[in-house]
Amino acid sequence: MSGLTFGEFADNQIDLFGDAYEFLISNYAANAGKSGGEFFTPQHVSKLIAQLAMHKQEKVNKIYDPAAGSGSLLLQAKKHFDAHIIEEGFWGQEINHATYNLARMNMFLHNINYDKFNIMLGNTLIEPHFNDDKPFDAIVSNPPYSVKWMGSDDPTLINDERFAPAGVLAPKSKADFAFVLHALNYLSSKGRAAIVCFPGIFYRGGAEKKIRQYLVDNNYVETVISLAPNLFFGTSIAVNILVLSKHKTDTKTQFIDASQFFKKDTNNNRLTDKHIEQIMALFDRKDDVAYLAQCVEHQSITDNDYNLSVSAYVEAEDTREVIDITQLNTELKTTVAKIDQLRSDIDAIVAEIEGDAA
Repeated sequence: MSGLTFGEFADNQIDLFGDAYEFLISNYAANAGKSGGEFFTPQHVSKLIAQLAMHKQEKVNKIYDPAAGSGSLLLQAKKHFDAHIIEEGFWGQEINHATYNLARMNMFLHNINYDKFNIMLGNTLIEPHFNDDKPFDAIVSNPPYSVKWMGSDDPTLINDERFAPAGVLAPKSKADFAFVLHALNYLSSKGRAAIVCFPGIFYRGGAEKKIRQYLVDNNYVETVISLAPNLFFGTSIAVNILVLSKHKTDTKTQFIDASQFFKKDTNNNRLTDKHIEQIMALFDRKDDVAYLAQCVEHQSITDNDYNLSVSAYVEAEDTREVIDITQLNTELKTTVAKIDQLRSDIDAIVAEIEGDAA
C-alpha cells in the first residue's frame, strides 16, 4: 500500500481528485446545519490554524489533530508545509466511524501515502491513541464545543498524566479544556498547538478557572485570538483560537482582536488571505497595536481572576461620531438668533399688512 502513488502534490496545489473530494465535503458541511461543523473546518480557518501551529518551524516530526474530523486541518498543514520536511507524517484520532473513513480517504486523494499518515478511530479523551508516539511538534484542532464527557465519573482520570498536572478535570458538561490539556500533554518542547475554542472557557469560573490558572502560571499560553462570528458551518458563534507553546521566552500572553477581519459571503463570513496575513503579522511581531493586539504580563492576568478573554485586554474601538459640545452650542445659539430675527421680520410684515387693511 505504501508503494502506491496518487499523483503529484507540488507547488501547494491539491490534485484534481482531492480538490473535488474536499469541495464535495465542504458543500455537504455547509448544508448539513449544526452537524456540518462537527467534521469539517472551513479551509480559510484551517489555513490560519496551520500557520499558527507551524510558525517559524523549519521542520516538524509529526502533525497531530486529536479531533481529526474529515482531516481538513491536517491537509492545510500539508499544503502550508509542503516545501519543508515533515519527517513522520500526519496523525489524528476521530470518534465518528463515518467521519474517520472520510479522513482516511481524504489523505489518499491528496497523495499522502499509507506510511505517511496514521488516523485512528476512538474517543480521544477516554481512549487516546499515540501515547507512545508523542511528542508532536505541531498540533492543530477544532474539537467539538462544550460536549459532555465522563470527567469526574471516572475516578482514574484525575490521575491521567494529561489531566493530573492541572489538579482538576474539565466539567462533565463541558469537555473543552479536556481537549486543551490533552493537546498540551502531546506537544513537544519546541512545538505549538493551535486550538479552536468556545469563548466561554476563557472567563467561566470553577474548574475552568483553575485550569486557566495552571496554564498561565506555567507560561503555556502564547496567544488568544478572537475571530469574527459566523465563520464556521452550523454555528454563528464568534470562536477563539488558543495558541499553546512550551518554549516561550517571556512571561506575557498576547491577545488579538480579529473580530473585524472577515468578508461577508452568502450564508457565512470568511477570512481572506489578506486577513490571515494581517493576523499572522500581529502574531509574529507581538507588538501592542491599538484596538487590535495587546501583550499582557501574567501578573495582570492573575489580578484579573485569570480571565483570558480578548475583550478584557484589547479595547474595542469606539466608532460612534464624536460631537463637539462647544461647537454644537454655538450653532444652536446662531440658529436661535436666526429664528428670533425671522419672527421679528414676520411680525413686521403682519403689522404692515394689518395697517394697510385698516
